[in-house]
Amino acid sequence: MKPFQILVLAAFLPCVALAESPDPGTGPVDAHGLTLSQFLWTKRPVVVFADTPADPNFVRQMQMIDARLDHLDERDVIVITDTDPAEPSEIRRALHPRGFSLVLLDKDGQVKLRKPLPWDVREIGRAIDKFPLRRDELLERNPAGR
Repeated sequence: MKPFQILVLAAFLPCVALAESPDPGTGPVDAHGLTLSQFLWTKRPVVVFADTPADPNFVRQMQMIDARLDHLDERDVIVITDTDPAEPSEIRRALHPRGFSLVLLDKDGQVKLRKPLPWDVREIGRAIDKFPLRRDELLERNPAGR
C-alpha cells in the first residue's frame, strides 16, 4: 500500500471508532443493552418505566420530556425508557419498578427520586438543581456565586 493511502485510512479510523460506539446523548434511549454503571459520573439517568408504550402516563411523560430535552441536557441528563417488563433490562432488574415509574438518579448512581405519575421537566430540573453534586457543578462554573 502506498504511504498516502495509509495516511488517508489512518485519518478515518477515529471516525469509525465513533460510529461504532455512539454517545447516547440526552436520549431518550431504550434500556435494553444498557447498564446504570456506564453513566457513573458522566450523566444523570432519568429512567421512565411502563408496562407498555401505550400507557397514558408513559405517553404523557415522554411528550413533556421531548418538549424540553434542552432543559435536561443542561443538567447532563440521559433519558432512558423501558416499556417491556416481559423481557426485563438490567436497569429494570436493578430499580424494580411497578407499572409506570419515573426514577431519577444522580451522577454517583444513587436513586434520588421516584415518582408514580408523570412529572413536569421543570420540576425534574428543580429537583436536580438541589442535588449536592449539581450545586458543586454550578459553583465550579460560577465561583463568584459563593
